[in-house]
Amino acid sequence: MKHTIVIVGLGLIGGSLALALKGFEDFEVVGVDVSQPTLRYAREHAVADRVCEDAAAVLGQADVVALALHPQGIVDFLSAYRDQFKPGALVWDVCGVKSAVMQAAQVLPASVDFIGCHPMAGTEFSGIEHAFAEMFRDSHFILCRRPDSTPEHVALLERMAAHMGFRDVYQTTPEAHDALIAYTSQVMHIIAVSVCDDPMLFDCKGFEGSSFRGCTRVAALDVGLWTQLFSLNAPALLEVLDRLLANLRSYRDTLACGDQGRLSEKLAFSAARKRQMSLPGPDLLGPL
Repeated sequence: MKHTIVIVGLGLIGGSLALALKGFEDFEVVGVDVSQPTLRYAREHAVADRVCEDAAAVLGQADVVALALHPQGIVDFLSAYRDQFKPGALVWDVCGVKSAVMQAAQVLPASVDFIGCHPMAGTEFSGIEHAFAEMFRDSHFILCRRPDSTPEHVALLERMAAHMGFRDVYQTTPEAHDALIAYTSQVMHIIAVSVCDDPMLFDCKGFEGSSFRGCTRVAALDVGLWTQLFSLNAPALLEVLDRLLANLRSYRDTLACGDQGRLSEKLAFSAARKRQMSLPGPDLLGPL
């Protein structure tokens, strides 16, 4: 008897999940989205085994549900459909913030196992037309289990991650995840948009070097998504921003006082840390 994976939200990540999970064990992959153009594209390009717009019509039969919505959309979906999940089902999400989402998941019945997840992959594009099955190859899959999460469901997620091509599964706490993402992703997006706020931006068009293009690549972001990500992870992000501002102030003060020796020391310290970070060796984000 076939089992069912329902993926709610067929954007870039949800569509890529559906494509990457095709052929996984004995599961049928069902895509759900409220957008008719998205559903039409999914049908025409066989993104999932089947698609529909009514989540309520399929949740009751779903053994696994992956929520690939914007953060607030996940929170709202959990509240609205809390009593419609199949008892014994595994529900997981792909959101870049874990504490707020896992707090919201407490509305679910005890018979439904929610595990917070974060596939560490993506592009600067959005929409199902940019989804592709190889999205997750050699990426990390972060998993935040609850105390009552079953070993069977954790093992199932590990097998799904392997099928999709992730290099490993990293288990951590929601708080540790949010602190990590605030530093490695969210603050980088704030740096990018802040650089683009400079009055010189358009005067420099055509003269950008690769360092400028690399720094600002993610600035053309999905405003609605990143507003929610920043807001829901504000405590962790503010801590990182405070550290960044202190580091920038230190460089500014060193430049202002004209102390080339001190400036050279600071640059050498920062450069050495980057080189150490880039050395081959054990990956600090490997599986626990």
